[in-house]
Parts: sequence; structure tokens; C-alpha cells
Amino acid sequence: MKKILTAALALLLASGCNAQSKQENINTMTQSKTNTMNKIVIFFSHAGDNYSVGNIEVGNTKIVADYISEITGADQFEIVTHKYDGMAYTPLINLAKEEANKGELPPYEGAAPDLSKYDTVFIGGPVWWGTYPQVMFTLFRDIDLAGKTVIPFTTHEGSGLANCVGDVKKAFPKANVMKGFSIYGHEVRTGKAKVEKWLKSL
Repeated sequence: MKKILTAALALLLASGCNAQSKQENINTMTQSKTNTMNKIVIFFSHAGDNYSVGNIEVGNTKIVADYISEITGADQFEIVTHKYDGMAYTPLINLAKEEANKGELPPYEGAAPDLSKYDTVFIGGPVWWGTYPQVMFTLFRDIDLAGKTVIPFTTHEGSGLANCVGDVKKAFPKANVMKGFSIYGHEVRTGKAKVEKWLKSL
């Protein structure tokens, strides 16, 4: 009789542990889903003729944005304009300089994203004349990042973060703008480990 009671008690304890373990797994999955659902990567990336890497089908910043989404589960919003399509590198940088000097705000395709459900916003783009391309500032005008954690990143060929972090702070004075990350454009295709190391340091 004593052996039967002991076995029954062991069975009850095992069942309780299994139920607790299952509940913990469910809670972990729910928490993981929550953590990945509150992040978004907003970026502009230029395919075509690029300095150092030549004519590319996928822009350097797009590759970094994809790394961030793959590693963190973040959603994406790509800023798209067809203004620069098919342009060779030299005419492109001349146009970009003219836009920057005049403070132009080129239009982007579609509507601005609804950012109400996001707590963390990665903002990335190439460095054109010391800051992000002007089309990114067009979007900045149309979104509100007050109270959100904003993480700038850039692809470049020697400019680093340039003025991008400062310009993001000016655009979103009520956001928590972090230090940021930069990577050479010619390194991005083999640079996933660098991106992952940066993300782990946040």
C-alpha cells in the first residue's frame, strides 16, 4: 500500500512539473514574440551604381537592415523613391549634394508607417554629404518618435556615422536616440557577425 501511495505521489509531482514546464515554455514564447514585435527597421538603400562596390542589385543598407530583422525579429519599412533610378554614381552624388544644399525633401512612395505599436526604431541609410539622403528627412517630417528608443545606423566608405546621429536627434528631440552603428558598404556582404556583435551590445 505504501509503495502504491509513493508511486501515485511521484506521478502527481511529475505531472505538476510537466504542466509548470509547459506553462513556462508558453510564457517564454509569448515574451519572445512580444520582444520581436515591438521593433522596426526604417531605412533607405540605394541599389545600382555605388562607390567601391560597383553596380549592385541590393543596396548596402538593405543588407544590414535584413541582418537586423533576421537577428532581432524586427519589422521593416523601406523608404522608396525612384528619383535616383538608373543614375551613374557621379551624377547621383552631384544631385544629392544639390538636394542637401537646398534642403530639398524628395517624395517617397506610399504612406508613412504606423509606428504606434513599436518601442524601438532602427533608422539606417547611406551617408550622402555628411548625413542621410534627403528623402529620409521627408519621412522624418511625417512620423513621430517621441518616447521611443531610436537607433541610427549607416553604411559608408569612410564617413562613419557623420552627422546622422545629431540630425536624428534634431528631427526627434523627444526620442531616446542612442549612439548608433556604422559599417563600410564594401564589408556588409561578409559583415553579419559585426552587426550581430553590435546588436548584442545594445
